[in-house]
This record gives sequence, C-alpha cells and structure tokens, in this order.
Amino acid sequence: MLVANLEYLLLTHRADLGQLLLRWTRPATSEEHRTGYQVALSLAEREKINRWLIDLRSRGLAEPADFRWVMQNFRASLAAALPGTRARLAYLVTPYHAETLNKRLAEEMATDQLDTVAVRVFTEEQTAQEWLQATR
Repeated sequence: MLVANLEYLLLTHRADLGQLLLRWTRPATSEEHRTGYQVALSLAEREKINRWLIDLRSRGLAEPADFRWVMQNFRASLAAALPGTRARLAYLVTPYHAETLNKRLAEEMATDQLDTVAVRVFTEEQTAQEWLQATR
C-alpha cells in the first residue's frame, strides 16, 4: 500500500512482508534526504516496521555527510523508535555504486557502537528480500 508520494520518494508499507519500501525517484537534496527518512521513521514507529528496503537505483548515492547522518543519527532514532527489535536496512543500488557504498559502510561500521540496526548493500532485489526475511 502506497503511504506517501513525495516529489522525490515513494514510500510503501508492505504489510504482507512486514516491510517499509523507500524508492527514491531522483537525486535528493540534503533536506529532502533527511525529510524522507523522518517521514519513513514516523510510519515505521506507528506500524512497528523494522525491515526496510531502500532503493537508491534511480537516485544514486547520498552525499557522504548525509550517509554519515543516516549511520549515526538516524539509526539511533530508529533503534529508539523500535525498542526490543533489531531493525534491518537493505540498500538496493546499481552495481556501479555498490563498491562505493560498501566502502562507506565499512568505514562507518569500523567504529560503530550501535548494534541494534543492521545495514547491508545489495545489487539484486531478490537477495535483499531474502536477507530482510531471514529472521522474520
């Protein structure tokens, strides 16, 4: 069910899968990036959704500062919004962007103190879905 159609983001709640699907439709400004995640967080908290598929294929990667914000600030907010769960964020990217995002993720996780939100990068939607559903 489509929940929000922002100019730059389609937000869908897949109740059958227990997932929130974020499909970015174009490159987003820093403000749009953060607003999109906050809108999604409100829905996730209300519906208790801890499995997210974040499709960046039409958008491309966020700026490094915005990615750091997700990894440091947003993940802490998500963990606080869904206590007692281990949220999973599956990033779906083009093969071209996978290496860059995996490198950024490795750098962030090297000093990570927040073990309540798992993050992985995928280039195929089926593989991402399998990972999201693995501990459902």
